[in-house]
Amino acid sequence: MAMANTVYVLRYAERTAQRQDHFYGAIDRPADSMPISYFVWLIVGPHGPVLVDTGFSESTARRLGGRAYVTSPRDAVRAAGVDPDSLGTVVLSHLHYDHAGCTAGFPAASFVLQDREMAFWTGRHARQVASGLGMPHLVLPEDVLAVSAANFAGRVHWVDGDAEIAPGISVHHVGGHTPGMQVVRVSTAIGQVVLASDASHFYENLDRDRPFAVVDSVPGALRAFARVHSLASDPSLIIPGHDPAVLDRFPPAGFASLGGHAVVIG
Repeated sequence: MAMANTVYVLRYAERTAQRQDHFYGAIDRPADSMPISYFVWLIVGPHGPVLVDTGFSESTARRLGGRAYVTSPRDAVRAAGVDPDSLGTVVLSHLHYDHAGCTAGFPAASFVLQDREMAFWTGRHARQVASGLGMPHLVLPEDVLAVSAANFAGRVHWVDGDAEIAPGISVHHVGGHTPGMQVVRVSTAIGQVVLASDASHFYENLDRDRPFAVVDSVPGALRAFARVHSLASDPSLIIPGHDPAVLDRFPPAGFASLGGHAVVIG
């Protein structure tokens, strides 16, 4: 019998943006408003909590500008009833700044990461991709160094492909957005939920087969869409990584300090 887990979607920041910021290639209505939300995802189940991604810090938000910071991911986890100092497992979907920027906030955690993700961001093309394409904030050296330090401390759980990390919780390499992009499948009381993270930023990416503006491979992004669909028990249980509409499609989590910024799934 599948283990019943509960997923909390926690928004820690948001930013105003336009449609032209979010899709690869020619876009209809490019100047239309299309805000972006920044989330982390907390899975709570019978075998202990698992956090998916660690977000970026308030200092990074100030440095980059344009990002309204709601709360730190560490404080969001605490507001959800989990002690961030003792949380044991964190999945890093990939190493972009908004997903791997606050690892120090979880000092007891082991970080689940795909081999090929770290290999790429410590390899020969990392500088050009992270800094030379008009997006110098895409991957921050200090974030990669923090994960490297955790590895030397024995706190990285390396994965090559797919792996179960707890009963009813598994990671799946999909690629597309980055070489080591992975998604998380969670068994819940309402079915198999897939936390797509940046395999699909918005519902529209999946619904219309339109990759996000930042991709490692366009065909890879399209294959990732297909894989995500195959992993979820229903399309409504695919949770995109940055769509504010997620907060409208699921019930409020009921955390007083996160009113309007947290929902519960399962």
